[in-house]
Amino acid sequence: MEILAELLLAILGGLAEFLVEVFFSLLVDLGFHSLKATTAPREDRNPILAGIGYALLGSIAGGISLLIFPNSLARSENLHGISLFISPVLTGLAMAGLGWLLERSDKRRLRLDSFVYGFIFAMPMALVRFYFTD
Repeated sequence: MEILAELLLAILGGLAEFLVEVFFSLLVDLGFHSLKATTAPREDRNPILAGIGYALLGSIAGGISLLIFPNSLARSENLHGISLFISPVLTGLAMAGLGWLLERSDKRRLRLDSFVYGFIFAMPMALVRFYFTD
């Protein structure tokens, strides 16, 4: 019974980490959408450099999130680090869902509005939070 309680707490903590990561990725996405509306589109940019840029932004967002939430949101001793797997996958799915909604409403998608780039943004953020929280 104790392991079920630990698992439930880990899942709830992972969900809280996921919500923080989605919040920050949506802020970045909103910022990029507002920039894209004012600049001419350039589709010839390198996707690898874009991935590196999103990873750096995710690391920065992880550091900023530590200022707001200095303690770990997933507090489970037996399942320590489970949010490293759950949160980036859920964030990638959420960003892919946002991209799907944008496409359905005939709005332009950014690279961040996909599973891969959402995951690339969220993983460094989760790693920063994992290593610098108690």
